[in-house]
Amino acid sequence: MTRVATGSDDEQLAALGYTSEFRRDMSLWANFSLGFTYLSPVVGIYTLFAVSLAAGGPPMIWSLLVVGLGQLLVALVFGEIVSQYPLAGGLYPWARRLWGRKWAWLTGWVYAIALLVTIASVTYGAGPYLAALLGLEASTSSTIVCALVMIGLATLINVGGTRALALAAIIGFSTEIIGALAVGGWLLLTERHHGLGVLFDSFGAGSEGSYLAAFLAASLIGIFQYYGFEACGDVAEEVPDASRRIPKAMRMTIYVGGAAATFVCLALVLSVPDFGAVISGADTDPVSTVLGTAFGEWGSRVVLGIVLISFLSCALSLQAAASRLVYSYARDGMLPGSRLLARFSRARGVPPSALVLAAVVPALVVLGSGISEDATTKIISFAVLGIYLGFQMVVLAALRARLKGWRPSGPFTLGRWGLPVTVAALVYGVAAMVNMVWPRTPDAPWYDNYLTLLSGVVVVGAGVLVLVLLRPYRNSGAVAGDAIGGENA
Repeated sequence: MTRVATGSDDEQLAALGYTSEFRRDMSLWANFSLGFTYLSPVVGIYTLFAVSLAAGGPPMIWSLLVVGLGQLLVALVFGEIVSQYPLAGGLYPWARRLWGRKWAWLTGWVYAIALLVTIASVTYGAGPYLAALLGLEASTSSTIVCALVMIGLATLINVGGTRALALAAIIGFSTEIIGALAVGGWLLLTERHHGLGVLFDSFGAGSEGSYLAAFLAASLIGIFQYYGFEACGDVAEEVPDASRRIPKAMRMTIYVGGAAATFVCLALVLSVPDFGAVISGADTDPVSTVLGTAFGEWGSRVVLGIVLISFLSCALSLQAAASRLVYSYARDGMLPGSRLLARFSRARGVPPSALVLAAVVPALVVLGSGISEDATTKIISFAVLGIYLGFQMVVLAALRARLKGWRPSGPFTLGRWGLPVTVAALVYGVAAMVNMVWPRTPDAPWYDNYLTLLSGVVVVGAGVLVLVLLRPYRNSGAVAGDAIGGENA
């Protein structure tokens, strides 16, 4: 098996078969900030707070701790892999080195579609907030326009290069963490209606059946929250001493992001005046209710500004991750049009064609909502499942490689804990995906009840079809499977 060089970053990349064109302008804090803004506590909590509170009541907050521990296991596995293989693109090159070209191609396919769709969902979700800040009437049209503006802004910043991305990530992190602490602290000081005891009281949520089922449904807020740490590895060739710094940045993303998300969620839960109204459906937007009461019209606008910066930072990080993934694919000759998509701007230090693709595809998804909101919902249903599926394809590849003799040789390793942590990460990930696709609306048509599962089957099925019929991996001569001495190691 291949053991990488432990000297300079250039020597390590040369040992892996690459000469990087990226500039290593991203510090540890900038790399962590990129992961944090992708994870985005504000975006994650504000997006699903109402749904989760209605499903499980205040105890839904405990899902943030459960999911956080599960995703920390995944982050530890990823840390070992990126420490040995600090390559741009993250999941795709990791799967390539651990298993082989075919598995890597399918892993990258799933992850790429999930990333591009997630960019669309995040910017679309930001649309109403931007419209409200600008005083526009909330409508599908205004939401689409605002979402396209967000995609355009993110693209302009990303085209500026690694330094612009790093600076934007740090600004986004600083704004979001200060905003989260300030907003949460103000709510706890001025709008707290309950004590901590409510965190153990369901207030009637799930009373029609098992509370465990209600809690699992509510735990989607945690599942939606805890990803983004992998973005630290997507830009591995832009970070000095990447083998040591990126595993640390990944863990920091989980620790700090998880703590911030839990604090924001706690402040909101204790500030909701009437849990019964949320659970019954009488109050469908408790976040706006709480913020409007606590901050008034002008204060709410300031909070809206902070929320929008969080959404923009999240979209920016997602787009950076997607563009590096596409570039990594194309650099290895694994895509149609690889020559175009692998183009690199030395002046900017970015892959411009890959960035354009990471802007155009999400924009088309957003525009699709003007034709059919239902169609957009079906596409976006795959987003979170796709991220988790991509994660677990890499974890499975790592487990397979371990069982075949791979021992991580980067500066960061788990030692004898590597195998049990990898197994636990896989068990957690599979359980989380089952929870995501579990049918919970028995009165709905079967295709709506299984919408997330069906979207996953369609995306994976399409990927397998392309893999079998077109065999895109045939044009790639880059090293693959070398963790266990396979393929063209």
